[in-house]
Amino acid sequence: MTEQKISSNLVNKDATSEARELMKYLAERYGKGVLSGQQDYGNLNWINENTGRKPAVIGFDLMDYSPSRTERGAISQEIRDAIAWHRQGGIVTLCWHWNAPANLINEPGKEWWRGFYTDATTYDLASALAHPESEEYTLLIRDIDAIAVHLQELKEAGVPVLFRPLHEAEGGWFWWGAKGPEPAKQLYRLMYDQLVNKYGLGNLIWVWNSEKPDWYPGDDVVDIVSVDVYPEAGDHSPLAKRYENLRELVNDSKIIALAENGSIPDPKQMKEQGVHWSWFCTWTGEFLQGGNHNTVAYLKEVYNSEEVITLDQLPKWSWR
Repeated sequence: MTEQKISSNLVNKDATSEARELMKYLAERYGKGVLSGQQDYGNLNWINENTGRKPAVIGFDLMDYSPSRTERGAISQEIRDAIAWHRQGGIVTLCWHWNAPANLINEPGKEWWRGFYTDATTYDLASALAHPESEEYTLLIRDIDAIAVHLQELKEAGVPVLFRPLHEAEGGWFWWGAKGPEPAKQLYRLMYDQLVNKYGLGNLIWVWNSEKPDWYPGDDVVDIVSVDVYPEAGDHSPLAKRYENLRELVNDSKIIALAENGSIPDPKQMKEQGVHWSWFCTWTGEFLQGGNHNTVAYLKEVYNSEEVITLDQLPKWSWR
């Protein structure tokens, strides 16, 4: 592996000092061990009780800040919890199960709160982007504006964020990927432009989350590439093929992460096979606590492996 090719420069030239510090650390650690990660702050104590350690990375979700959810009464503590985690020295990663801006079907099986799924909305991204004068487009911008407010709260609290919008786009099961690669890439670049150039959110480290070349929005708007993989329960292989796909995608020039997983890849096999995920982030619910995807004994082994970085092993950041 040619480590020197991995850049710690961020695509946003006006990135905050905290974002630069985090990116520099990730670049320096890359290939020397994997950061442990877990979706959902509510799992922190369970992991600590069962492994004696805490993850280095916690995943949060902007889902309930989506305007089509807040107008139906949704509330969220995610930003508050992300700031609390940051203050403990942990690393924050954010995804956004973006409830469609409009046209929610809202019938049994396709309820409004499932509105990030393609099958629960008739919202047409391609049409919205093609008609900037339309209400659908206006609502797209409204939603990005709403999320910017919360990202600004994180910026003001000094929190650098591994920001992973439009995740799993190429799967097509979320509305932002339902119309194919071109609208998804266009939306990603629009979001980048709004959040970086309009709102000046220099605390974001931009994480792309699809592996197919025709879906890639471009090196100029992506800091880190990633993929979500849910192997068969108990399959702890290092996911070498998926890693290689991403290496090829960016010509081995960017950090590569396993942004979501079920069964955690075996750190020993990762090392043996030269598979250098920057971090993993186990999904919540049965994937963590069910015992099929990851047994408690295996979690203990992973969290206490010398190849795995936990919260207590992170550096003393300048902001602490």
